[in-house]
Amino acid sequence: MKSMASRGARFVALVVIVSLVATCGLPRTGPNRRELFAGSVQREGDAFVVSVNDRVLRATSVVEALGFSSDFTNAGLIGADTISPGDTLSLSIWENVTDPLLGAQGAPSTVLDEVQVDSAGFIFIPYAGRVRAAGSTPDQLRQTLSRNLDAQTPDPQIIVRRVAGDGATVSVAGAVGSQGVYAIQRPTRTLSAMLSRAGGIAVEAETARVTVVRGDRTGTIWFNDLYAHPELDIALRSGDRILVEADTRSFTALGATNSQTRVPFNTQTISAIEAIATVGGLNPNLADPTGVFVLRNEPEEIARGVLGRTDIVGTQRLIYVLDLTEPNGMFQARDFVIRDQDTLYVTVAPFAQWNQVISALTGTLSTAGSISSLAANTGG
Repeated sequence: MKSMASRGARFVALVVIVSLVATCGLPRTGPNRRELFAGSVQREGDAFVVSVNDRVLRATSVVEALGFSSDFTNAGLIGADTISPGDTLSLSIWENVTDPLLGAQGAPSTVLDEVQVDSAGFIFIPYAGRVRAAGSTPDQLRQTLSRNLDAQTPDPQIIVRRVAGDGATVSVAGAVGSQGVYAIQRPTRTLSAMLSRAGGIAVEAETARVTVVRGDRTGTIWFNDLYAHPELDIALRSGDRILVEADTRSFTALGATNSQTRVPFNTQTISAIEAIATVGGLNPNLADPTGVFVLRNEPEEIARGVLGRTDIVGTQRLIYVLDLTEPNGMFQARDFVIRDQDTLYVTVAPFAQWNQVISALTGTLSTAGSISSLAANTGG
């Protein structure tokens, strides 16, 4: 009986081992190198598998271009004191008479505070009538009012001041020190000056993006480019909307790396070798350095350049292969640009897979031996 129980236990263990190996039921991080190549278009799959070389590097070295169109860069500075609808004016008027029209008798001058420029750009002043103010400087408006009042009171002396009102304003939102609506004044007529007025940016400068919306036009730049390229420090216009936000791009790292996670960009550009370093490098116990893959949906134009084909239509799934063991493999990984939504996947080395199988088999045999011993002892 003991012998039969022992043989039965060994048979069960053998069945388990054979089933395990036959079905490849071992846990793993994802497809291996052979399986990825098997899914290529060349083998009736749905993705093009491309080994990275110098030609591929040139075709894929496209990075997101940020900047302002000529509509933004060619706009000149608004005059520091140009009056706009919604502005508030302060007028001081001296009349060269003992019985003034506008003020109390004997008063040296008359002050008209908070004179609002209406939506059509006009103000109303007694005895001068309805006068257009928008588009004029305070001095130009002074001359106009002097002419209009001169017929009623001889040689009036007038001072016009533009008080910051709701006229020439921009809104600043997002990751800044103080969001709000700010008037365009002499110190804040350019984008960088207005950002400073709003308390500066509240995210890392390296990956901060500044967007300006003007009517139906939009332009976006990197914050650092404001200082690296002075021509991008555009003049502002009333009604501009400024948004500051952190870079939202990211890539995902999977497989035999030391960290499997979604990784936000921490610089404007990142290479494959930097991406690997960001997640702690390759796992030395698992990774296959010949099987570093970058999975990407590639636009039609770039896909044509990569594949050297003109019959490609629409966005294509591409799997780029980096072999770090080649003489120039590390250089190619250093020059290969990672883009938004890329997936970096590192396959498990065949040797590591074999070790897993051996570990599983030895563990199973040990379990089978324990079962056999238990059966023998029970039978006894």
